[in-house]
Amino acid sequence: MTISTRVQEIFRETGAIAALTLRAITGIFQKPYYQREFVTQLDKIGVGSLFIILLTGLFTGMVMSLQALIQLKPFAATSYVGGMVAMVMVKELGPVLSALMVTGRVGSAITAELGTMVVTEQVDAMRVEGTDIVKRLVVSRLKAILVALPLLAVVTDTVALFGGYLMAAGSGVNLIMYLHSIPQFMALQDMFEGLAKPAFFGVIIAMIGCQVGLSTRGGAEGVGSSAKRAVVLSSVLILVADFFLTKIFIAFR
Repeated sequence: MTISTRVQEIFRETGAIAALTLRAITGIFQKPYYQREFVTQLDKIGVGSLFIILLTGLFTGMVMSLQALIQLKPFAATSYVGGMVAMVMVKELGPVLSALMVTGRVGSAITAELGTMVVTEQVDAMRVEGTDIVKRLVVSRLKAILVALPLLAVVTDTVALFGGYLMAAGSGVNLIMYLHSIPQFMALQDMFEGLAKPAFFGVIIAMIGCQVGLSTRGGAEGVGSSAKRAVVLSSVLILVADFFLTKIFIAFR
């Protein structure tokens, strides 16, 4: 494949993802709403990801607190460990880690599920019946992840703060000191940022997963390749988007 052909393919796929995203966002506010499909996807994405999110948040918070304690102890400033853990988790690590965990677990599942429906001609059968594929298969998943991912990020942050306190308590930091340091490092805009980022990441995960899944070709092998491709692409775009979103939020401070 030549460079020009590869560039054309990238632009073509980017345009397809953008067009699907526009149709899906518009479809959120149009009937039919497919509420049962939405609830099913919400259970798969939200409740199904809860265990791995709890583990991720707990051990990330413990590691961050441990490292912060090592750095702050020579300055007799260990009382600020709670604020440091909260600031980093709420603004950056919480949204990014929860999005990456959901990408690995849910993004690949969305792609594999839709890809299997394509190669087994279930999607074609739906089209013959007059079903709007975007509203039935894409919009329900987008709505579910827009609701679930910010909540999962909040769970990650909360559990990380708890894990951070477990480590801080062993170094003589009591709960009052730990909690009192949090508002000293954080503002209301930081919490808004911590909720806005997961919503944006959710759009990336859902749209890439759906687009790659619906464009799957080549049978079972194609489904596996599509799932791997969707996870890699989503993960990279989440990290890139995090940088630009952070720049935007800083500019509006």
